[in-house]
Amino acid sequence: MTTITFYKADGFYYGFEEQGHTGYGESGEDILCSALSAMTMLIINAIEVTYDCSVDYEIDEKTTDIRLIAKSALPKYEKDEKKQFAVSGLIQAYFYQLMDLVEEYYDYLDVKEIERKI
Repeated sequence: MTTITFYKADGFYYGFEEQGHTGYGESGEDILCSALSAMTMLIINAIEVTYDCSVDYEIDEKTTDIRLIAKSALPKYEKDEKKQFAVSGLIQAYFYQLMDLVEEYYDYLDVKEIERKI
């Protein structure tokens, strides 16, 4: 099972951690795992390239654990409100997309959110 924990501070989504293999299919054939990887890379590229903001992330190739922190989603770190809302909104959209996936893949995917200041 893959567990994804989203981080929020003062109502703004600013990061997440993904841990574990979904177990939906064989390694290299797991379409759920592939979807999660593709969506995660979309978020990283959108923040870095499209929004021109910094994002800290770590991807462990052996365990497939991922940690992403985008301080630019928080007013304390980003003065441009448009960038701040774009980054936070993108992470929030990922949260809602995953909540939809949980309805069908509840045996393979767990999604939660926590309030955590940085």
